[in-house]
Amino acid sequence: MTSLVDRLWYGKRRPLLFLAPFAWLYRYIAEARRRKAEKKRVSRLSAPVVVVGNITAGGTGKSPLTAWLVNEMLSAGWRPVILSRGYGGKASDYPLLVTKDTLPALAGDEPVMLAQATGVPVVVDPDRCRGAEFALDQALGDILISDDGLQHYRLPRDIELAVFDGARGVGNGALIPVGPLREPVSRLNSVDFVVINGGSEAGSDGQRPENGAADIEHPQLYAMKLEPGQLVNLKTGETRAPASLLGKRVRAVAGIGNPDRFFNTLKGLGARVTAVPFPDHHRFRPEDLGSDSDQVLVMTAKDAVKCRGFAPDNAWVLHVEATLPQQLSDSVHAKLQACVRPSTS
Repeated sequence: MTSLVDRLWYGKRRPLLFLAPFAWLYRYIAEARRRKAEKKRVSRLSAPVVVVGNITAGGTGKSPLTAWLVNEMLSAGWRPVILSRGYGGKASDYPLLVTKDTLPALAGDEPVMLAQATGVPVVVDPDRCRGAEFALDQALGDILISDDGLQHYRLPRDIELAVFDGARGVGNGALIPVGPLREPVSRLNSVDFVVINGGSEAGSDGQRPENGAADIEHPQLYAMKLEPGQLVNLKTGETRAPASLLGKRVRAVAGIGNPDRFFNTLKGLGARVTAVPFPDHHRFRPEDLGSDSDQVLVMTAKDAVKCRGFAPDNAWVLHVEATLPQQLSDSVHAKLQACVRPSTS
């Protein structure tokens, strides 16, 4: 499926151009929804709101960037709360306060993963305004970070970050279904920062990535790299260095938006990879994980939260960490200082 999407959306050609009338309709509906949502937008919340999102369909690295932002905020003395739609979750009641032990079937896989990775409160609600008000009413924190919230226009925001996959960029530059864009590239004119996941930096300022997204222009453009972290056994909690995969036969399973990025990371570590991709947010079953004891089973943290109850003994999770230029951190902090709300006490 990934290779088909790459051919249809992420080359320079537009083989689905005959669907252009549907792309125009998609844009018309999206813009109408945006205007309607903005009319209902709360003017401002009592805490700053940082929105992380993308304008392309599929995985770009929003969750690692969100986790990086959380750590940056914690280091600066903020008390961040993550807001999420909770895609794939089926809770009976919202807002839902997510902990590391919340079932992914209720909250969705990404909120549980973020709760485990960051240790901060995660609030799931399809209505992010309601989730934001709940977080503030419960005094869960003093800054809100909305994961994948760029198109949730009813939620007020102080800072917007748009993230792209470095190899894919904007693809063929067309709107869904002709291309991968949720919104026109001109949408970037109104975001504060653009982050390229997998960008290679030219110069020492951390800007101007040179890769598949080199045609993206923005005055605040930064490269993000995802570095392999520890390998953690899903059953025992044992940890190993990623280098331990060198020369090993690995069955790599991934139900994420861009599984090739995960498979290439493992290959870069010297593993002999059998790649087993699944659709994004796939609900794993025991048979999906395989039964070959001669292979090391490796999965993403996002998939691991759904497999913990039935994973075999040879199942390992490869954690990744986002690294970004200090200049982006400084710029975000400087912009946040201008967003600090006056005390009402």
